[in-house]
Amino acid sequence: MNALSQAPDRERAQLLAALASLGQVILGKDRELRLALCCLLARGHLLIEDIPGVGKTTLAHALARVLGLSYQRIQFTSDLLPADVIGISVYDRASGRFMFHRGPVFAQLVMADEVNRATPKAQSALLEAMEERQITVDGETHPLPEPFFIVATQNPSFQVGTFPLPESQIDRFLMRIELGYPAASHERQLLRGKDRRDLLADLPAALDPAVIPALQQRVAAVHASDALLDYVQAIARASRDGGRHQAGLSPRAVISLLRAAQAWAFLHGHAGVLPEDVQAVLPAVVGHRLRPRDAADPRGPNEVAAALLKSVPIP
Repeated sequence: MNALSQAPDRERAQLLAALASLGQVILGKDRELRLALCCLLARGHLLIEDIPGVGKTTLAHALARVLGLSYQRIQFTSDLLPADVIGISVYDRASGRFMFHRGPVFAQLVMADEVNRATPKAQSALLEAMEERQITVDGETHPLPEPFFIVATQNPSFQVGTFPLPESQIDRFLMRIELGYPAASHERQLLRGKDRRDLLADLPAALDPAVIPALQQRVAAVHASDALLDYVQAIARASRDGGRHQAGLSPRAVISLLRAAQAWAFLHGHAGVLPEDVQAVLPAVVGHRLRPRDAADPRGPNEVAAALLKSVPIP
């Protein structure tokens, strides 16, 4: 019996229904939708980088709808302050003390829209939330809801008014994906079909959010053999050796790769993690973390990830 079939039938049906519902709104992007769902199951955060107008915001909102999660959208701009994200303490005359007013980050799914249009100071407001799943204000710690999932969108760096994300923050995103242009047949459906916002309004929840933490625990328990761990470590060594990259994969990135592969295996009903599961998620996990040492290297993140994968033999 495989990992997915071991889950209660209702939960398995909910997962499949969530994917089906997402596919009705985001057309022709099945792989990207599966990666996004795996990112949540692996307790990670998702970065979507693409040009405006390809459905990044729609995907984030659709995820919240089909998963039944509370949703907040934060529009990152150049004048955004950290307090606009995490909240602020305000003096209350009646009680004679400061009261903390929670910011929009206190939601189960937080969309950080155009995150690289804000200054580094505002971007840093997300660091503790992403890593510790809590917020500290005036020495007091406030836990964030469970599950907690950040979906950030990012415009390409060549567009006007962007501030590059620091490596420390990029490394906190488990996955980075692109949506790209739709195929001609799917674009025709968009032209003839209902407005995506109308579809979102009618989109029912397909998954009970209360079961997500349990599903995340099941993902972490998916078996990874010693041979599979050898394969993951070999990929990590290849990224660090040979001077091909500015910096190799961090230990956090290697753990993220394994967790993402476990989620992919879980979603596809594998009894344990296979090398094919690692290969399926590797571009999304390492593409935004590895940069060629040669600044003139024309390869993009996907090409860098493919070259890394090719350099490591399958056990």
